Amino acid sequence: MRAVDGTIVLVCAVEGIMPQTETVFRQALRERVKPVLFINKVDRLIKELKLTPESMQKRFEDIIRDVNIIIQKYVEERYKEKWLVSVAEGTVAFGSAYRKWAISIPFMQKTGINFKDIIDMVNQGRDEDLAKKAPLHQVVLDMIIKHLPNPLEAQKYRLEKVWKGSLSTDVGKDMLACNPDGKLAMIVTKMVPDPHVGFVATGRLFSGKIFKGKNVRLIGLHKTEKIQQVAIYKGITRIPVEEVTAGNIAAVVGISDAFTGETVCDAEQVIEPFEAIKHIFEPVVTKAIEPKNPMDLPKLINALKKIGREDTTLQVKINEETGEYLVSGLGELHLDAKVERKLKEMGIEVEASPPIVVYRETIATKSRVIEGKSPNKHNKFYFFVEPLPENVIEAMKLGDIPSDIEIKKKNIELQKKLSVLGMNYEDVKNILVIHRKNMLIDRTKGIQYLNEVIEMIKEGFVSIIEEGPMSREPCVGLKVVLTDAELHEDPVHRGPGQVLPAVKYAIRTGMMDAGIVLMEPKQMIRIDVPTELMGGVLREVQNRRGKILDISEEKGASILQAKVPVAEIFGFDATLKSITGGKGFYSLIDVIFEKLPRELQDQTVIKIRKRKGLSEKIPKIEE
Repeated sequence: MRAVDGTIVLVCAVEGIMPQTETVFRQALRERVKPVLFINKVDRLIKELKLTPESMQKRFEDIIRDVNIIIQKYVEERYKEKWLVSVAEGTVAFGSAYRKWAISIPFMQKTGINFKDIIDMVNQGRDEDLAKKAPLHQVVLDMIIKHLPNPLEAQKYRLEKVWKGSLSTDVGKDMLACNPDGKLAMIVTKMVPDPHVGFVATGRLFSGKIFKGKNVRLIGLHKTEKIQQVAIYKGITRIPVEEVTAGNIAAVVGISDAFTGETVCDAEQVIEPFEAIKHIFEPVVTKAIEPKNPMDLPKLINALKKIGREDTTLQVKINEETGEYLVSGLGELHLDAKVERKLKEMGIEVEASPPIVVYRETIATKSRVIEGKSPNKHNKFYFFVEPLPENVIEAMKLGDIPSDIEIKKKNIELQKKLSVLGMNYEDVKNILVIHRKNMLIDRTKGIQYLNEVIEMIKEGFVSIIEEGPMSREPCVGLKVVLTDAELHEDPVHRGPGQVLPAVKYAIRTGMMDAGIVLMEPKQMIRIDVPTELMGGVLREVQNRRGKILDISEEKGASILQAKVPVAEIFGFDATLKSITGGKGFYSLIDVIFEKLPRELQDQTVIKIRKRKGLSEKIPKIEE
């Protein structure tokens, strides 16, 4: 979505909108990518379902209404009216991709073909004639050219969303103007392995040009590389070209170490990096992987690194010291398909641990102010911790405000957004860091030497957020406030060995005082099942602590929407197939975190601590 300015949303005329449609829509609209709609498999409505023209029209109207509801739900206010899809305006086309024909109102007006002609020709089996009279490629390409923006238009409104640098700098002006002669600014959107050249980096150029032999700088990796080859894509085929200029998507050989989301610029420059490319869902299931044959270890490490760079929804952690190789994904099936099967295809036999669920730690209420003393007793820090407002966490989830940012200079835009969400203006002005949807705020006034230890305070905060006090799981939704500090005048007495333990102690104790709550991941799923087999599926969902949110029926099949804890969903796919004789299937709609029931918290914490080799005693405040 970062590479393109417009997108065709494909919806099946028979099935309607599927769960993933809404997910990718959210992603597109978050990146300010404009949609048009193609309703596919219309031939099946005519031939299989034998719908009358009136029934077909009703079905199209329902699909278009549902698509527009999603657009209105996720698009920003200023694009609400402009970006809705409409048959009359030509932002909706209908057809059969498989049979290569399509139709739209502008095409009908231009050629005189009407819907009755289409129905007759499909019923007579004259698909090839229809594909000549109303060719899919022409209808869709006309729609793209007329209704989707070109880079010159799109970069003017997309840039502020995907790049947080100053638009008044030279490189900012070049990107706004999509200037091919300006300074190079490119974001890598995909890394694809190639047996001959290592990795090919695909990226969108926002300004400047890229060509063979050019020296470029990789901002995130702090290194300079020489471009060996540039190409453009035609489908999946790479066609080598002399150069690629601003507004285009390039395939680049020579920057094999780059990662998805890396910023590439001229070698002699350092520019503000592009916003990180984030998937809407966070990885919630982890497996430890090791090779059956120890000789395969180097191969496994390379393969895991490769897999992690190809699919950004997977997180690969390789700890060379402990020899742990951890892969985290969206669920058991995701890890099975993208990791275990792939490694098998590469000829690496592996042992995978049972799936480990990733929890989150948060707090119930506001804590007292806690004093943290340095080991030498010469420095004191005073913190309290309270929950972040729900609407602020929600805005971070939707990407309206950043969930990871270090505030180096005044960020007026962020201050405004947080004030609108009801946060105290003094707090908003004094945010130091937002990390993993947690905030560190400095409410102190005129403390001597504070600016010399502030980086250590941030470091202490981040380390607690990464590993909470209860079960060493990441924290979420915390507002950590520094209210006061006393610091020794001699820098020797306020080094990291003194500051970090004091800061960590105060935040950790503050969390315990506020009452730590464990959040568990839950999958929102859609289950499609024949109606007569629904009873068994309902029982199975409830046995797994699941909750049915909605049941609807369509053509003898029931569609259930359910919410099931990730810890309980392992093996659900196989059980569902067995209950329904292979006729039931489920798909993921969303991943959310909710509070674990109180009665399960202690045993879950003990289990996590045991797995991590910690003492099984649940930490209490006096420690």
